[in-house]
Amino acid sequence: TAASLGRLLKARGLKVAAQKLDPYINVDPGTMNPYQHGEVYVTDDGAETDLDLGHYERYLNTALSQKNNTTSGSIYYKVITKERHGDYLGGTVQVIPHITDEIKNAILSLAKDEPENPAPDVAIIEIGGTVGDIESLPFVEAIRQLSFRVGRNNTCFMHLTLCPYIASAGELKTKPTQHSVQKLREEGVYPDVLLCRADRPIPENERAKISLFSNVPMDHVISVYDAKTIYEVPLILHEQHLDDIVCEKLGIKAKEADLSQWKNIVHRYMEPQNGSVTIAMVGKYVDYADSYKSLNEALIHAGITTDTHVKVKYVDSTDIEENSTGCLEGVDAILVPGGFGKRGVEGMIKAIEYARTHKIPFLGICLGMQCAVIEFARNVLGIADANSSEMEQTPHPVIDLMEEQKGIT
Repeated sequence: TAASLGRLLKARGLKVAAQKLDPYINVDPGTMNPYQHGEVYVTDDGAETDLDLGHYERYLNTALSQKNNTTSGSIYYKVITKERHGDYLGGTVQVIPHITDEIKNAILSLAKDEPENPAPDVAIIEIGGTVGDIESLPFVEAIRQLSFRVGRNNTCFMHLTLCPYIASAGELKTKPTQHSVQKLREEGVYPDVLLCRADRPIPENERAKISLFSNVPMDHVISVYDAKTIYEVPLILHEQHLDDIVCEKLGIKAKEADLSQWKNIVHRYMEPQNGSVTIAMVGKYVDYADSYKSLNEALIHAGITTDTHVKVKYVDSTDIEENSTGCLEGVDAILVPGGFGKRGVEGMIKAIEYARTHKIPFLGICLGMQCAVIEFARNVLGIADANSSEMEQTPHPVIDLMEEQKGIT
């Protein structure tokens, strides 16, 4: 939703920056399990960040960096480092003001006017987690304080809530939204806009009820219902005038949004003219599609560009180890993505051999490329024990660390 709003504002000629604030204690997502958190999105400056930054880059068509993603862990790390260096001159270090000040500094870093990166007209700050979580409290308090520092007229608070549909009752429930707004108001933040997630459009009478209980104008209660593609979301929000509401709240005069190119993207995705292709993605973490989010989106973009529907067939590489390569029959291409550790590697190698011997287009990324080298060495060059030194010690490490890197820990 944050990325979609950014797209709308950019379509109105505004310069937009986006930042994700994650309340978890990890310093960054780099070592987090893909099954728990999805992919790690690496920015141009090498920062390992939340996968939402990938959405920001794709929707805003701009390169982001480390400063666009901040976690509780990184905030506490900075504060503790300063305390150890004596920067607080022996004072008592507390959540307020020290932690909240560091969060505000992270947010305000987006506003710096640099030669190659001018200050944005609008900064969209997304706080992850759930209202009421203990770890998110300092972030909510920080934006409350910041709204007074920059002026309430320069701030627009938006709250994303859930309106679940109870099939047995045949109705949408607004109580979760009412209680979530109440909790947020208890923490000192009064939302200007409610973005209500549901699996279907929210009826007018339910929006009126939410408006009444939340003290938010009814036209500011936005129905964010399930779309056929996430690229349709900016159009759904624009139909409900979200960009108009934000510009009016912030006192910004901007041209009308030109979404003609975006509508063409959605049209080509939903109604491709050149048939379909099936691509097997052979990986370790296929049970959770967000583990390969950027690859999935890249395939979608390729399909849009070629006016083709791309079907992704997820194949667990350990299944190939146990059941051979029969699951790859009929696919048009094979993609082997990255991963860590030796689990499933032999299955990847078998999939790559299948692609080579059956002359199926193949792309190996990171570990997938390593496996391609190992497969070729074993099955074409006849080096039976060829392997990567990352997997095991072998007399023929066809993938190895460079000598100057071996002492680095």
